[in-house]
Amino acid sequence: MATNMKISVAGRIKDESFAKVSFKGKNEEGCVIVEGKNRTLEIKLPEKINWRQATLIPRQIVFFAKKNGIKKLALDWTAVKDLKLGEESAVAEIFAVNFEMANYEFVAYKETPKEGWKFIEEILIIADGKAEIEKSIKRGQLIGKEINSCRDISNTPSGEMTPEVLAKNAQDAAKGTGIKVSVLGEGDMKKMKMEAVLAVGKGSRQKPRFIVMEYNGEKKGKPVVLIGKGVTFDSGGISIKPADGMPEMIMDMSGGASVIHTVVLAAKLGIKKRVIGLIPAVENMPSGESYRPGDIIRSMSGKTIEVENTDAEGRIILADANTYAEKYEPELVVNVATLTGAAVVALGERASAFFTKDDKLKDLISEEGEKSGEYVWQLPLWDEYEAEIKGRNADVCNTRNRANSRYGGSILGAMFIYQFSKNFPSWVHIDIAPRMTATQDEFLSAGATGTPIRLLIRLLEKY
Repeated sequence: MATNMKISVAGRIKDESFAKVSFKGKNEEGCVIVEGKNRTLEIKLPEKINWRQATLIPRQIVFFAKKNGIKKLALDWTAVKDLKLGEESAVAEIFAVNFEMANYEFVAYKETPKEGWKFIEEILIIADGKAEIEKSIKRGQLIGKEINSCRDISNTPSGEMTPEVLAKNAQDAAKGTGIKVSVLGEGDMKKMKMEAVLAVGKGSRQKPRFIVMEYNGEKKGKPVVLIGKGVTFDSGGISIKPADGMPEMIMDMSGGASVIHTVVLAAKLGIKKRVIGLIPAVENMPSGESYRPGDIIRSMSGKTIEVENTDAEGRIILADANTYAEKYEPELVVNVATLTGAAVVALGERASAFFTKDDKLKDLISEEGEKSGEYVWQLPLWDEYEAEIKGRNADVCNTRNRANSRYGGSILGAMFIYQFSKNFPSWVHIDIAPRMTATQDEFLSAGATGTPIRLLIRLLEKY
């Protein structure tokens, strides 16, 4: 649930309703000190203070304030500057982003408690020369709110977040921004021979949609195209998933949700660039109409795809989306997808995996990932891996084409998508499966994280 928390800058505390924040705490759980009518929320800082703490400290403040029923907070900005986290405007922005992210909780389907929800209502930054950080705080809060809107979409149960509803969400999010949103239906995709998207969606009663978002922040120049996997529920299809992992598959469209809200955010921030968002939206379900292991699909590009496993569906729909993107003659294409569990096995839950053959782009993504708090790690995309996704009876195979298809799963998923990306001057695939949901120690509510919006918006500004 996105909240209407107010973040403002002033020279002094307004009144006694505000609890002061102190970094002198000794309790790992945070505690509130009461002296008469004055309250102080004490936060214990880690021994090692570095840039990464700029993400965690504001989250801790909100987390422990909510836990102690505090609604209003006053933070002395001098205490933040004394931590020497980094350049002041950058710290102000990242604090505001993470104040918003930490104040979020998905409560749409919960009964409101008698005492109400424990959301923070206002954070007051006590600072001199407030104009210097006000702009950064305003920008950070805008980014944080857009991330939370993305989390709302990802957390919504699939029964109420079908491909059609996801398309409606894109249209609603874009209202008033100048973004043009077009939605291709089943008939449109048949005419365009988008057989890869159509094949994956065949098993469901919920028909596929192909969402196109066009933001022209600049009339000239080639665009950046963001492409997000929009599988609104992934049962695995005929190659059905184990029951234990299936509930989280309501979030298998998190890549698509992040692309929707990155394009919207680009417009709200007034980024001077052409940005295109493409989201192939499907449900992957088993039925008598489903595509099957052993099927051969002719994609929009003309390349044929041999289906070894219907649960490797994300790469299949991205194949058509990448081909569709060629019409824009983009300078850069970014694929974003909760593509593989193998990425989680390789990296754990701390960083997304990314793949590119562009060394300059690699350096930029790594640097901006660190600055934004959206941590990423490059995995190889060597030519030798290409042999492992060649089809026996088709051009390419959607899993490893030899014994033990689990080997190198994230790499081979990226290599598959790369087969449909060779016409682009620059391309990167970000496998966000490791960061789909929040970990227990990052002071965020359970569920979707809204990754990788923070990274994508910086990439649009810096590329």
